[in-house]
This record gives sequence, C-alpha cells and structure tokens, in this order.
Amino acid sequence: MSDNNQCECACESLSARVGAEVPSFELQTYDPQASAFGKISLDEIKSQKKWTILVFYPADFTFVCPTELADLAEKHEALAKLGAIVVSVSTDTQFAHLAWRNSERLLEKVKYLMGADPTGEVSRLFGVYDCGSGLALRGTFIINPEGKLVSSEINFYNVGRNADELYRKLEANVYLAAHPAEACPAKWKPGAKTLTPSEKIVGNVYDALNK
Repeated sequence: MSDNNQCECACESLSARVGAEVPSFELQTYDPQASAFGKISLDEIKSQKKWTILVFYPADFTFVCPTELADLAEKHEALAKLGAIVVSVSTDTQFAHLAWRNSERLLEKVKYLMGADPTGEVSRLFGVYDCGSGLALRGTFIINPEGKLVSSEINFYNVGRNADELYRKLEANVYLAAHPAEACPAKWKPGAKTLTPSEKIVGNVYDALNK
C-alpha cells in the first residue's frame, strides 16, 4: 500500500461521526483577546457546559480564508451568547496565527481562539485533512455540551462559507437540546413552527406547518 493510500485510510478511520461522541482532543492556540498563546481541549469546553464550534480552514496568509474568518468574527459575539466557544483551526502553528492576525486587516475583529494543528491530528479526526497538501478543507463542526457531534459541513478549497447559516444551525440545535421531542424544518428560526414527529403528520407536514 502506498504512503498516500495509508494516509487516506488513517483519515477515514479516525473521522468523527455525526450523532456520535467525539473523542477528546487538544489544540495549541493563539488568543487574540489576551494576545497570548495557550491551549484548549474538548474536555475543558465540556466541563464548562459549552457548545464547541470548530471552523477548519486551509492556511494562514491565503485568499478566501481571511474573508471567512472575518465573517465568523461578525457572528462571534452572537454565537458566544448562545453558549458556544468558537475555535478556528488550520495546520499552521500558533506563531503563524499571531503574525497573520496582526498583519491582515480583515482579521482585526477576530477575538475567538485560533487553533494550531500542525501535525494534522485533529484535522484527521474530523475527516478534513487533505493528505496530498497537508492542509485542512473548509470544515465546520458543532459539538454539543455532552460532546456529541451534531452538525458537520465540509467544503472544498474554493468555496467560502456563510456564518449566518452557522448561527442558524446553532440556534436550532440549542433549541432542540431543550425540546428533544421536536424537529426544526428547513430555514427554521426562533419563533417559527417546529414539527413533532408522529404518525399523525406522515404525509401531512404541510398541514402541520400551516394550521
């Protein structure tokens, strides 16, 4: 088996699965608010009863990436109010994060933790590690306070994401954590109708949403 095939197999075998508990992991970080290096672990976030949002991106000092991180920064406060700790992650070091954040004007409002994954270990865990380039694809993951992966989105290098949709998905998941018998339909936002799955609405979802 070639080294590349071995790497692909390793990536596949380590991938966290939606609906399953995420294995513990730890990341070295740069904290823009404190202007300091540190570390964060899933166990630490779970101990705080917080949601975890991981936003993987390919690399510092690139092109689409600063636009995504700037967009995420606009939603950071709102995400935090819903009980989430946000961590951006790439395979760069925390030292590169510091240099990039302080030189790229688009990142001036970034206050969330910037995670370093130079070995690709955490990227492999979430199935976003590109063995050919050593970079991470654009993966967004939401982990609930109990450590279960509840949302997964992976884009290729050339398509940026929308933090508004990330916020909407977190809102829905926070709501459902408090109302586990319900389900949120497409484009659901707080105040809109939800669905309560049962035999009564099979084939009658329109009526359930519009009565």
